[in-house]
Amino acid sequence: MKVWFITGASRGFGALVTDRALAQGDAVVATARNPNALMERFSSHPNLLPLALDVTDEAQAAAAARAAIDRFGRIDILLNNAGFGLMGAVEEASAAEIEAIYRTNVFGLLNVTRAVLPHMRAARAGRILNISSIGGYRGGAGFGVYCSTKFAVEGLSEALHAELAPLGIHVTVIEPGYFRTDFLDASSLSVSPARIADYDASAGRVRSVATDLSHQQPGDPARLAEVLIAFVETPEPPLRLPLGSDTVAAIEAKHEADRAILAAWRAVAVSTDFATP
Repeated sequence: MKVWFITGASRGFGALVTDRALAQGDAVVATARNPNALMERFSSHPNLLPLALDVTDEAQAAAAARAAIDRFGRIDILLNNAGFGLMGAVEEASAAEIEAIYRTNVFGLLNVTRAVLPHMRAARAGRILNISSIGGYRGGAGFGVYCSTKFAVEGLSEALHAELAPLGIHVTVIEPGYFRTDFLDASSLSVSPARIADYDASAGRVRSVATDLSHQQPGDPARLAEVLIAFVETPEPPLRLPLGSDTVAAIEAKHEADRAILAAWRAVAVSTDFATP
């Protein structure tokens, strides 16, 4: 039996993974801001520990990790899933909107990870799965601030991967594309109310496209959950796990664009070194 610790477990990817983990006999510490939503969805499963957790509260994160250890004795897998989106041009986003999304998507992930790591280090074992996004690999108009939080998750995951591998702890950043969840609904996506007409052809167009795309996304969230359940058995997991054909296409396109930049600007790039004798 594996012990999962899942944030944002009341809906979306977190709820689907919780369902499947419990179904295969694993234990799940399922956390959400509203624990009643967890009880309504999962009832009183004997292997479930539902906990109230606002990931932006460092003390709550530490208390939740202690409760998990008290109940199950260990945490094998941390799934950092809690987060939300922000749509609008970078200039349109207010300071309050930017601070709020960073508190959850970045500082919240750090709070939970730092609370769980002492227990994983003591065990010299564990897996951390950080939910990023297609927007964590390449930025896009209309989602600039959100993408920046996921770029932060990618950087943190790379560093954690290097720091924790010698201790027997694996870190993988999960990069979903557009999956048919509630991400583009008001429950998961904030929209900057400020509108600047100069951005109508870029971020403004994305606002319209996102509305039409909601619940028409190509990715099947049930299949993603199944992949993650199987993935934690991988002996040597990769640093990154891109999921969705759109993510694969975006990564390939960015690699081609970066190769073109290096080809065109290589001489300038290397010219900034000190001259060799």
